[in-house]
Amino acid sequence: MSHNESPIANNAAADAATDATDAANGGKRKKLFTILGGVLVIAGIGYGAYWYLIGSRYVETDNAYTATEISVLTPAINGIVADVKVVDTQAVKKGDILVTIDDSDARLALLQAEADLNRTERRVQGLFANDAGLAAQVLAREAEQKRAAAQVLSAQADLRRAEIDLQRREALAKSGSVSGEELSNARTALLTAQANQKVAEAGEVQSRANTRATLGAQKASTVLTADTTVDSNPEVLLARAKRDQARLDLERTVLRAPVDGVVARRQVQVGQRVQTGAALLSLVPLQQMHVDANFKEGQLTRVRIGMPVTMKADLYGSAVEYHGVVTGMSGGTGSAFAVIPAQNATGNWIKVVQRLPVRIAIDAKDLAQRPLSVGLSMVVEIDTRGQMQAGDVQPRTASNQPARPAAL
Repeated sequence: MSHNESPIANNAAADAATDATDAANGGKRKKLFTILGGVLVIAGIGYGAYWYLIGSRYVETDNAYTATEISVLTPAINGIVADVKVVDTQAVKKGDILVTIDDSDARLALLQAEADLNRTERRVQGLFANDAGLAAQVLAREAEQKRAAAQVLSAQADLRRAEIDLQRREALAKSGSVSGEELSNARTALLTAQANQKVAEAGEVQSRANTRATLGAQKASTVLTADTTVDSNPEVLLARAKRDQARLDLERTVLRAPVDGVVARRQVQVGQRVQTGAALLSLVPLQQMHVDANFKEGQLTRVRIGMPVTMKADLYGSAVEYHGVVTGMSGGTGSAFAVIPAQNATGNWIKVVQRLPVRIAIDAKDLAQRPLSVGLSMVVEIDTRGQMQAGDVQPRTASNQPARPAAL
């Protein structure tokens, strides 16, 4: 019997051992699943906390580049370049002389304009003097007209007296009291008186015409000088404006820097003849740098003007951080302002996520410590829950612009 029972006992022992192993393995799996579940829960909590505290608060893009308002130097007059005082990469201050144009023609034009002004002033002074002389002539002509009228009255009186004398002598001649010679003299006197009256009347008409002519000349002269002085006369003002224009053209032969900046794209050489409006060189005001960050449209849901921004430049690496503030968002996406805009109304249409440029001002202190150039790559992060405090970011102004090195 002992020989037959030994295999059965061995099988039972093996089954018991297997059951114990399975139980142990099941406990381990349960423990592992418990641990895995705990890890997943912790990970979910961690991800939720990250999303609430960081992921949903910050929006970031590396599609961002530095930019500034570049000034282009253009001449206001035509001429030959006499001197160029700057080269590319040279830093200049506002008001520094950059280019000079030969001023020979401008100086001659100024001398001519000054001579024209002096001549015009003298001519206008003559007009005022002539006006005064014509006024005196008018008085003289009026006096002559009065004298002619008096002469007419005198001639009329003489004619009346001659008529009376002739009538008296004709009456006496019938009685033989007056000789024929005396009667003949009376008739001659009457004819003379009649002629003198006509002469006096003609003189009166002539004096009246002379008076009207002098008055007309006075009015014509007065029109040129009425309600003005020599300084305020239109002809003088026109000549003075031409003189001032010539003086301004002379000043414009010296081209100065309109802003602080660095010279770029110099295209002018000594001896070159330049035309009005031609681009000579560009000035990059690095102290007024900003960042144009192109965010995806879905990232801008909570972005508002005034939110704080942190930025990193590839030029300095992640160790250097810039601070800024959102100052504006573009009125349209980049594709909307493209030279050849997208034709989304066509049949073969594929939706493409659009990007909207966001303008970000950089803190002046950060720029002073780590200057930037135009077109550098930036990594931008906007805090959609933060608010800038007054004075946190100082825009660049003329009073807080630091000195730049002579070349980059």
